[in-house]
Amino acid sequence: MEKTMTLLKGLGTGLCLTVLCLLAAPKAKADDWNNKTVITFSGPVEVPGVGQHLLPAGTYVFKLVDSPSDRHVVQIYNQDETQVLTTILAIPNYRLRITDKTVITFRERPVGEPVSLKAWFYPGHEWGEQFVYERSRAIELAKETNEVVLSTPVALASAPVEALKSAPVEAVTPAGETVDTAQVVQPPAPAATPAPVEIASLPKTASNLGLIGLCGMMFLGSGLLLSVLLKRLA
Repeated sequence: MEKTMTLLKGLGTGLCLTVLCLLAAPKAKADDWNNKTVITFSGPVEVPGVGQHLLPAGTYVFKLVDSPSDRHVVQIYNQDETQVLTTILAIPNYRLRITDKTVITFRERPVGEPVSLKAWFYPGHEWGEQFVYERSRAIELAKETNEVVLSTPVALASAPVEALKSAPVEAVTPAGETVDTAQVVQPPAPAATPAPVEIASLPKTASNLGLIGLCGMMFLGSGLLLSVLLKRLA
């Protein structure tokens, strides 16, 4: 009798833990979208955006905080994530070779000057974040590096963060000419729309939340039944 009660108690505990895991799983998965990345710079790095424009050598946390349309917003935090140092406007840029490690690209500047942050690619993604500089600074960087630089006419130093989501983005050449952003970035190709087909049976739902909820109710019901049984055996 004692062994039976111990077994039933253990089974009840296991069912409860299973329900908790099922309910917690969607929440954990939802946190993956921000692409949190910890990056250590061995020297000072110039960054664009609203906030601090020069990061000393040290460790920082990058997060993707918003993705409306073709405008992305990236925030850089201090190491313990207690302070947002800068908020940056970026545009998705496609890469041919996907890597399993974080890739940060820079623009090389004259000797003695800090490198300039160019792009950030998250591991396993075919697209990354190409950073946008304020137009006046973008023209200077284009001349120094002899390459086209993404820019915006918005005064980033005094712009509210919300303004980044609608800020116009262009590109400037070393000669100061405005050109299409396609000369700098290649956006991800839009997903192909599948042709409509007739399905004899009901289509499967794209979400497993219904199944998780059903399993949870079944386990909870089983747990209640076991509780009643334990009380009667006691």
